[in-house]
Amino acid sequence: MNLVIREAPFGERPPVTAPHPDFFKFLGEAGIRDIVNKHYEAILNSEIRSLFPADGEEFEEAKKHASDFFIQILGGKPYFTESRGAPRMVGRHAPFRITPKARRVWLELYIPILKSLENRVPTALIEIFWNYINVFSIWMINTQEEN
Repeated sequence: MNLVIREAPFGERPPVTAPHPDFFKFLGEAGIRDIVNKHYEAILNSEIRSLFPADGEEFEEAKKHASDFFIQILGGKPYFTESRGAPRMVGRHAPFRITPKARRVWLELYIPILKSLENRVPTALIEIFWNYINVFSIWMINTQEEN
């Protein structure tokens, strides 16, 4: 499986290709919520923990929003739009200092989770989802690395 993190020069906005809806068909809502939950649990013990809510309830709410977003972008129910309005993810992430390194850590935390799906989801679909989050996450970078 090819899960290589794309370099992200500051200010780059590459075209984003939506993930294939069959990824959702294999995992369903519960499966998407499960991978997001595992990702957020990994975030709790990572160097990017400070980018996420410290309060337990707010952290759980952020996790729910992330799950809702992925379910919607993968062709499931539009939970995100129903509860929060249009995604506008760049604007929603603007208050947080997201550096290229923070993005890299965020992606690295997804790699073992996605690799664990190999026995349930075709590799091509995992790689398509990976390519989506790999490029989409570049758009969230809003802070240059400090020298």
